[in-house]
Amino acid sequence: MKQTREIKNFIYSQYLADGLRITFGVLLPPLLLSQSGHLEAGIAVSMGAITTSIPDYPGAVIHKRNAMLFSILFMTIVSLLTGLINDYPLLIVAEIFSLCFFFSMFNTFGNRAASIGTGVLIIMIINIDQNFTVRSIFEYTGLLVVGGIWYMGLSLAVSQFKPYRIAQHALGDCIHQVAVYLNLKAVFYEADFNFDDTYKKLIDQQIIVHQQQDVVREILFKNRLITKSPSNTARLLILIFVDVIDLFERTMASHYDYRTIQKNYAASGVLNEFHKILSNISKELENLGYDINANERPRPSQDFQVQLEDLKSKIDLVDNNLVLKKILVNIRNIVNRINTMYNYFSDKKLENVDLSDEKDLRRFVSAQVLDPKQFIENLSLKSGIFRHALRVAIVAVIGYGISKLLPLGHHSYWILLTILVILKPGFSLTKQRNYQRLIGTVAGGIAGALIVYYIHDTTIRFMFLMVFMILAYSFQRLNYVVSVLFMTPYVLIMFSFIGLGSLSLVQERILDTFIGSFIALIASYFLFPSWEYPQLKSFMRKLLIANYQYLAKVAEGLAGKELNITEYKLIRKELYVRSANLASAYQRMLSEPKSKQIKVREASKFIVLNHMLSSYNATLIAAMRSDRPVKINNGHVKLIKRALYQLCEGISQLKDKEEDFMETDVSIQEPTLHPDVENRDSKLITEQLGFIEKSAGDILKTTKRITEN
Repeated sequence: MKQTREIKNFIYSQYLADGLRITFGVLLPPLLLSQSGHLEAGIAVSMGAITTSIPDYPGAVIHKRNAMLFSILFMTIVSLLTGLINDYPLLIVAEIFSLCFFFSMFNTFGNRAASIGTGVLIIMIINIDQNFTVRSIFEYTGLLVVGGIWYMGLSLAVSQFKPYRIAQHALGDCIHQVAVYLNLKAVFYEADFNFDDTYKKLIDQQIIVHQQQDVVREILFKNRLITKSPSNTARLLILIFVDVIDLFERTMASHYDYRTIQKNYAASGVLNEFHKILSNISKELENLGYDINANERPRPSQDFQVQLEDLKSKIDLVDNNLVLKKILVNIRNIVNRINTMYNYFSDKKLENVDLSDEKDLRRFVSAQVLDPKQFIENLSLKSGIFRHALRVAIVAVIGYGISKLLPLGHHSYWILLTILVILKPGFSLTKQRNYQRLIGTVAGGIAGALIVYYIHDTTIRFMFLMVFMILAYSFQRLNYVVSVLFMTPYVLIMFSFIGLGSLSLVQERILDTFIGSFIALIASYFLFPSWEYPQLKSFMRKLLIANYQYLAKVAEGLAGKELNITEYKLIRKELYVRSANLASAYQRMLSEPKSKQIKVREASKFIVLNHMLSSYNATLIAAMRSDRPVKINNGHVKLIKRALYQLCEGISQLKDKEEDFMETDVSIQEPTLHPDVENRDSKLITEQLGFIEKSAGDILKTTKRITEN
């Protein structure tokens, strides 16, 4: 059942939609032109379409359009330049070095700009071994431009024809990832769970959730069609996304000291009920995400009222059950939020629902400014991007030299292509891509060879070609190994249609891939290497600052200051971003050589403690956003001031040249409760602030160990 759902999810996903669109855009020109005997022209148009498709991934339509336009412009310049000088080896070497450096520096402007550079460099590499006359290079470049314009027109037409489908796909995926996160939270209520392992999985999943939320934000909040004059569908998508983010925070706000909870309540059997209901809620979220992804009207599959009442009756039988009741309240809030999302689909008056101002919505999207000053500022060996660009340029020249010196066949440019797609700014990413490329190429090469050798019917071969193309382009963002696995036989079958389908071609591709992979891996280790540990301290400091600001917002709320929802959500988003950045850097460090993995345990503990701290803060924020006013006493004031002080100390320990932190002046008014008077809510605040203060203290101790030489 689960596998069937996953297959259906993929069928309705944006990944398959992208694969179908790219395949159609790439395959149609050669099919049409081959009918009139112009297959080579069709292949050139197809290459222009492939290059233009590389920066065409989910995001704001205006960003995709601009990226494709720049891709066509640079493709035109590079194609003409390469074609005009490819008879002069020294000029080609100079071109390879300068263009590889220049376009690798595009990483400065983000992933979409970097993908433009990758596509353009592929055109350069393919043109190097071509024999052009002046006329033929202009004709060939013109065909590339036609292919680029054709694909861009196709992509923009699809976006206009179904303007909300991309957002639905992204939102459905986002809800699915939140469901996975909630299912991991349910594990904490299992008997004998592995605390460290579960926490690692939880933080890894938080990275995925954040990345998916960022994709949805860009699609929704940078699309003027959605934000300026929203239709009912647009309002629906925005409302659901806002509720999904709040629901995700609720899942974080349900964080407690799970070891203590297991110790105090495991014998009662009530924790199994918590695990059961959280698992069921996770399944309900999966159903909701699936229906949105499939463009179907979502309908609840479970009635949680009975489950909640049953859970409440079992909690009432447990002594000292205040913590359990608070967890139950939070679960009720999560269920209510899910019910609210379902109700949107039956509400015909969504036009009356007030949405944030367009300017407010756009504040939640990370802006990528294309400022030439950024490029210039990164022209230093201190910059990881500069070192990466220099590494790519040098290694590309070495790869080109090897392809010319050794008798490697007629497609030795595959060495350069392998180097280009494998070599990443960090060693861990290069290593990962290396293994993925090799596994996919070998397995795909064997599959392609078997098809070419045993299947002679051109119609059946073409069917294989089309299926492999769709799957290769569908998995290029989802799973690189699978993408390469299908890409290799697709390339081999394509060559077979132009009379180059021999087994020697398979051997050549595999050999070239191994040579390119070896060169890239060695270079990433020895040539201007970029290791993660030196950057960890910067990520840690930024995360501590974000957690400090989040806690300061809690302190302001306890002081009686009204909570500005927009400002609070921006602080919360920044915290999630910085938490995900640190966790990602830590994961990359674990893939590096052991000698480069420094203070691994301390870094892991730092990440876990910060996640716990933000979860405790979220619990208090949830209490402050409730209807009842929060009352505090002197003990609360001391705890929160001590926690803020400890975070400040941690930030100062992780000194940075950039002074990007200013201590917040939080003035807490006279307590509203006498120190000796505590009600039930006050006890919970005392408990949560105790957790916060302890977490802040532990973070400070861990930070000191990290900064010790």
